[in-house]
Amino acid sequence: MLRPSRALASLLALAVPATSSAATSPRSFKGEYTVSFLGLSIARATFSSHYEGDSYAIDGTVSAAGLGRLFDDTKGTISSKGIISDKRMTPQVFRADYTSGKKASMVDIRFSNGSVTSTQVVPAPKKRDPKSWVPIGDGDLKSVLDPMAATVIHADSLDKVCGRTVKFYDGEMRADLTLTYASKGSISVPGYKGDTVTCRMGFEPVAGYRKGRKALNYLKNRSRMLVTFAPVGQSGVYAPIRATVGTQIGPLTISAGRFEAVN
Repeated sequence: MLRPSRALASLLALAVPATSSAATSPRSFKGEYTVSFLGLSIARATFSSHYEGDSYAIDGTVSAAGLGRLFDDTKGTISSKGIISDKRMTPQVFRADYTSGKKASMVDIRFSNGSVTSTQVVPAPKKRDPKSWVPIGDGDLKSVLDPMAATVIHADSLDKVCGRTVKFYDGEMRADLTLTYASKGSISVPGYKGDTVTCRMGFEPVAGYRKGRKALNYLKNRSRMLVTFAPVGQSGVYAPIRATVGTQIGPLTISAGRFEAVN
């Protein structure tokens, strides 16, 4: 399972504005997010994305905040680069660098044609018990998305955002995220005011995890996860503007304080 800092990155990856190759000139977007646990702020994140032609680049910063700093003073940067092909994000490079106190960690994933070609994790994972560990096979890392690209949805309308499965890889675990329709609504935050669609999110670990882990079993079988998407301009792309994840000890909420085009 993820180290704490990498788990934070995966949760914050639910908050990445993006656009499509339909743009005729470079476009940039910015999102500012707060992560709250039981109503108390524990982390903040800012993501900036830039798109030109068929290429995209997303850069983000994350840090513990409020109550979270009492338990884990994590700070880090995240970046994802790739191309957009057939209305789909196709990553080429994903990198995350974190410090937690005096400890540093790094994840670097390289892709080719949508498949993972290499993964580097520092510090290196400990040796796994083959009796309880589900290893990643060669076929598990084909047509997968990194934590940032995984939640950018290309759709013809709000009605077609949900009803799909996303293959997700964070450098250690491969999982499937399923989105099914829950409801429609509206939201108003700095930079955006308008319609939204909310999807229920299911979690299915595929490989790269320890069998019997209680936290994973809870996410798979009992957690109530909802993700609310909003359109990014007129691009035909929808990005999360709010998400709630039920955990064993209470709900985790990720919400946008700003969601806007900056040029």
